[in-house]
Amino acid sequence: MSYEPPAPPTYLPTEVVNTLNEFTPGRLRDVATYAEELAEHKEREARLKEEPDQDEEEERPDDLPDDVPAKATITIKEINNNRYYYWQWREGDKVTSKYKGPVNPDE
Repeated sequence: MSYEPPAPPTYLPTEVVNTLNEFTPGRLRDVATYAEELAEHKEREARLKEEPDQDEEEERPDDLPDDVPAKATITIKEINNNRYYYWQWREGDKVTSKYKGPVNPDE
């Protein structure tokens, strides 16, 4: 590990870099966790906006509950250092989630 501070990406605004440089290590880790979760959310939102082709018939996975639409996707959420599968789908402007199970079945 280098003793030099890391160089920020050149496209980050100076205000953001200056603000981050003032944060404690704990707050920086919180920001990193939030940024990762936000990126996953935005990626999921983009996937959910993509409508399936009307000509394609949607296949229901065998383990899809009756109250979950066929267009739902599986996402992973980390809660208290444990990872869980959730079904997620869009209902209008709202994203709905339903618990599926732990990523590691031993949990």
